[in-house]
Amino acid sequence: MMERLLRKCRIKNMLVRECMAECLGVYVLILFGCGSAAQVITSQERNGQYLSINLGFALGVTFGVFVSRGVSGAHLNPAVTLSLCSLGRCRWIKLPFYAFFQVLGAFLAAATVALQYYGELFADAIQMYSGGQLTVTGPTSTAGIFSTYPADYLSVWGGVIDQVIGTAALLLCILALGDQSNTFIPDHFQPLLAGASVLVIGVSMGSNSGYALNPARDFGPRVFTYIAGWGEDVFRAGGGWWWVPIVAPCIGALLGTLVYELLVEVHHPSQMSDDQNLCLEDSAGKITLEVEEPESGKPALNG
Repeated sequence: MMERLLRKCRIKNMLVRECMAECLGVYVLILFGCGSAAQVITSQERNGQYLSINLGFALGVTFGVFVSRGVSGAHLNPAVTLSLCSLGRCRWIKLPFYAFFQVLGAFLAAATVALQYYGELFADAIQMYSGGQLTVTGPTSTAGIFSTYPADYLSVWGGVIDQVIGTAALLLCILALGDQSNTFIPDHFQPLLAGASVLVIGVSMGSNSGYALNPARDFGPRVFTYIAGWGEDVFRAGGGWWWVPIVAPCIGALLGTLVYELLVEVHHPSQMSDDQNLCLEDSAGKITLEVEEPESGKPALNG
């Protein structure tokens, strides 16, 4: 009976399936990432430290990629989708749909984390930590559990540069992981290395503004906090910071893509020599030499 019921629920439209996979993949990313932030902050670092948050987001990316890559390619980030569209590896028509469902997945994950850590009927760690006040700034602020905010010393334009550089570095890593003409990486290792790229960015570039790198990762939870009681301050704090994690990662992603293409990928020979082809076929079988948008059921990592 269960099998028959599941068959009736099957969706055949490929775009819908891809959007649902993106939504679930981002949900997993934010559930683990913001969940780790909630645990560290509400326990006042008794149950973890800054590195715990870095690991939470890194492993969230890893498992988010595993969840969705076979269906949608695991973009998990509107800036990544934008870059792949600019390269012709994803159709432009998919961009608004992917972006919407990525934001939706982040929103739902933020709501889940809040359900775990806030509310009189459930766990109330956020209430205890903040003294019953949902604040965006100050020593007991909790809005930073869900979205990013700049350090006191960081200007808005300094934050733009921070996010451009960080997201450019992310795209350099992601494109390199998918470039089989550069280095062959076994398929099952790619999600692990994608998570590692987020980890290294977090431990090296996270102190300025929390390394959003992802418009969906920041905007979805920010909208949730606005609705859930943190109010308009989530859009006013940091000198109107909210737009920076949306715009700057898109610029950075395009910059990182351009740099990798111009300095590495465009220079790959169009065809390998017969000897090289024979060697590859003997050792590992046929290897696709170009990173393209995945077909249905064919796993590939795009970010």
